[in-house]
Amino acid sequence: MSRIGRKPINIPAGIEVSISDGVVTVKGPKGILNQKIHKNMKVELCDSVITVVRPNDLKQNRALHGLTRSLIHNMVEGVANGFKKELEVNGVGYRVQKQGSNLVMNLGYSHQVVVPEIEGIKIETQGNKITVFGIDKQKVGQFAAEIREKRPPEPYKGKGIKYVDEVIRRKEGKTGKK
Repeated sequence: MSRIGRKPINIPAGIEVSISDGVVTVKGPKGILNQKIHKNMKVELCDSVITVVRPNDLKQNRALHGLTRSLIHNMVEGVANGFKKELEVNGVGYRVQKQGSNLVMNLGYSHQVVVPEIEGIKIETQGNKITVFGIDKQKVGQFAAEIREKRPPEPYKGKGIKYVDEVIRRKEGKTGKK
């Protein structure tokens, strides 16, 4: 049996969970999230604990068991605390700043790179750090990846946009004639 799938999800105080017609809705102080659940998975709500049950041990159902539990757990965690990703900009002349609801970046191109905030995502900048906040874990991760994609870190000098906890494997440059 799936180790992740069989773990119960405890619902903190102040969070409401409702299950109807294969859709799980989670309401909390930070917002509301909905997730459609696969028809094979059975989600049970007893007191303040959610459990996910699968009908049999077919390969697809085993895979969906852990996935469904993780999606619901991330929804509960998101409306309770939210998620954040931190990025760091390294390089001479590379700058980031927030103008209104847009993130404006100077990344060594002939033009500025402008990234608008999307619904459900909030951006903050401080010096050379960018912080992406939101309640939907998938949206936060995707938005942070799209920002990083504008100038990924390069292995020779380490210039570019990287996650704060990311380690860049550095390479040696060219060697001269001997």
